[in-house]
Formats: sequence, C-alpha cells, structure tokens
Amino acid sequence: MNLSLLYIILLSISPISELRGGIPYALSQGYSIKSAFFICVLSNILIVLFILFFLNYLHIFFMKFKFYRKTFGFFHKRAEKKSKEVDKNMKNLGYLALCLFVAIPFPITGAWTGTLISWVLGLNKIKSFFAIALGVIIAGIIVSLVSLGIINIFNL
Repeated sequence: MNLSLLYIILLSISPISELRGGIPYALSQGYSIKSAFFICVLSNILIVLFILFFLNYLHIFFMKFKFYRKTFGFFHKRAEKKSKEVDKNMKNLGYLALCLFVAIPFPITGAWTGTLISWVLGLNKIKSFFAIALGVIIAGIIVSLVSLGIINIFNL
C-alpha cells in the first residue's frame, strides 16, 4: 500500500477530518474523483461498522473511570430528556434526521458524531447504520463537488 493511500484512509476515518479531509487530499495526490470518492466514502462507512460494534465494549471499559462516568452521566441525562420530548411516532423521522445530520459536511457533523448520537439515543443499530451510510454518501458527493469547484460555497 502506498503512503498517500494510507493517509487518505486515515483522514477519512479520523473523527475530525472524515470526508472533508480525505477527498480533497486524495485529489491533491492525483487520484481521480471516482477513486477519491470510493476510497474515502468506503473508509468512512466501514469505520461506522467498527464504532457501532465496539462502542458498548469501550463504554463498559471506560465506566471504570470516574471522569468518564460523570461526563457520560451528564450528557446521557440531557440526551434522555431530549429524546423523551420527541414523540415515539417520530422515531422513523429520527433516522432521516440522522442521515441529514451526517450528510451536512460541517465541523462536528459526520459519521462519528452520528454514530454516537444513535448510540446515546438507543436507536436501532441496523437502521442507524443505513441512515449514517446514506448520509456519508451524500456528504461525499457534496465534498467532491466542492473540491472540484463545481459548487462555490462562498457564492451561494
């Protein structure tokens, strides 16, 4: 595996950069838009599977630490309060909202945060995975278009 491909994958699975870093970097390294899109989107979707599978195990491990317990408890109470405010019939719209949240390529939105939101709210893992994967694909399209200069974000 060449080093630039490794950097592209690492940027794409990183919780900070995700596709917003992976696709532009891949293009800057001479990859075609199709290759850049495929590598970055696939990497970002695969990390969601990893997070969904291991998040409970990591949570159990970190609950041994006081700082994590307090911090998690604070955020979990807030999330539960918000989720109780939402009507149970709106549960399916939650997946659409999750998809759109991930699809918007802004800081703090993305596959990592979407997966954490899904987990904290106790959403179905399979439905969440597909909502997040669709959001990643949409975000990949947006980032690709912006990276190619087809959409000039400052002129909207």
